[in-house]
Amino acid sequence: MTAAEDRPLWAIRMRSERDARGWSQAEAVRALRAKSSQNLPTDSTLLRNWRRWESGESRPDDFYAPLIAAAFDTVAAAFFPKARPSRDDELLTATGMDTLEFMGRLRMSDVSTATLDAVRITAERLCRDYASTDAHQLHREASGWLRRIAALLDSRLTLAQHKEVLELAGWVALLLGCLEYDLGRRGGAEATRRAARSLGLESGNIEIIGWSSELAAWFALTQGNNRGVIQAVDSVPPECADSGVGVQLAAQRAKAWARLGDRSAVDAALAQGRMLLDRLGHPEDLENHFVVDPQKFDFYAMDCCRVVGDDARAERFARAVLADSTTLDGTVRNPMRVAEAHLTLAMVAARGRDLELAVSEGRQAFESKRRSLPSLLCIGGEVGRELMAHFPDDPRTQEYLDELRAVSGT
Repeated sequence: MTAAEDRPLWAIRMRSERDARGWSQAEAVRALRAKSSQNLPTDSTLLRNWRRWESGESRPDDFYAPLIAAAFDTVAAAFFPKARPSRDDELLTATGMDTLEFMGRLRMSDVSTATLDAVRITAERLCRDYASTDAHQLHREASGWLRRIAALLDSRLTLAQHKEVLELAGWVALLLGCLEYDLGRRGGAEATRRAARSLGLESGNIEIIGWSSELAAWFALTQGNNRGVIQAVDSVPPECADSGVGVQLAAQRAKAWARLGDRSAVDAALAQGRMLLDRLGHPEDLENHFVVDPQKFDFYAMDCCRVVGDDARAERFARAVLADSTTLDGTVRNPMRVAEAHLTLAMVAARGRDLELAVSEGRQAFESKRRSLPSLLCIGGEVGRELMAHFPDDPRTQEYLDELRAVSGT
C-alpha cells in the first residue's frame, strides 16, 4: 500500500503499466487473452474482472496473475509478490502463543544452571589435566565430554546458554587438538583445531580464536615451517594480542625468529610477551593449559637461547624450568617441560664437548610416558644433529639416535 492511495501496489502497477502502453482496459484484456493457451470467458466478463482487479477490489487468482504479468512482459512473482511475514509472526501463528508468552519462552531453557556449572567445571578440569595425564586416557575422556556438550545444543537454551555451550565446546576442542598433535595424529589435530576456531568465531570468543592460531603456530614450528609460525601469529585479530594468549603467540614468534637467526626479532618478541605478562598480572588457575603463567616465560626463553647458541643463559633457564616443574618430594608436575629442559642441557653439554652428560640428559628426556611427540622429536633431533657434528663415530651417539628413533616409532 502507499500513503497516497488506498490500493494494493499490484493494482497501482496494473494501471500504470497499462497507461504507459496507451492501452484502454479493453485492449489490456485482449493482451491478456493473447497470453493464454486456454479458453477464457467472454471479453465482457474479463473486462469486468479487470476493472475489479485494477481498483484493488479483488486480487487476481493463481490462474490469472501469470497471464496479467505476461501481458506486461514480467512474471507473477515480481508483479504480485507474496507478503513476507516476520519470523516472530510465523512462530506466533504456528504455536498459538501471544507475544508475552512467546517472549517468555525465549528466556526458558531445558538445561539447568547446575548442569551448565557441572559441564564448565569438568571442561576446566580436563584442561588442567593436560600437563600430566596420559594423553590417550585424557583424549578418550575429553572426546566423550565434547559429545555431551554438543548434545546440549539440541536442547532448548537461552541465548546466553547457547553462547556458553559453544564456548565450552571450543575449549574442549582446543584441548583435543593439542592431545591429538601430542599423539602424532597430525591430520586429526588440524581438523580439530579448525573446528575449535569455528566455535570461537560463532561464539565470539576472542581467546578461543587466538588459541586456535597458537596451535597452528605450534604445529608449524615443530614441522620446521618457521615462516608459517609467523604467518599464523600475524593472522590473529588485534584484540587477541592483548589477551592471555598474546603471551603464547609472542613466544611462538620468538621461537620462529630464533630458528631463522634474527636475534633482534627474538628479543623484540620476548620483550612483547614479558610486558604483556606484567600487565595481565598473576593468573588464578595456573594449572589450566590455556592460562599462561609467569613461570612459563623461562620455558620460552630457554628454547630461544638454546637455538641461538646462548648456552649460558639456556642452561640457567633450563635449571629454572626443572626447579619450577618438580615438587620438593621429586614429583614432576609438568613432564613435557621437564623433557625439553633436559634436551636443552643435553645440547649445552654437546656443545661443551661433554658427550657423556649430553647422552645422559637426552635419555632422561625420553623417560616420561607423558610426552608431546612432535616437540620431543623436533628438539631431540636438534640435539642428535649436534652430537653427529662433534661425535659422529662414537657409539654413544648412535645409542642416543637409536633411542630417538624408538621414540618416533621408526
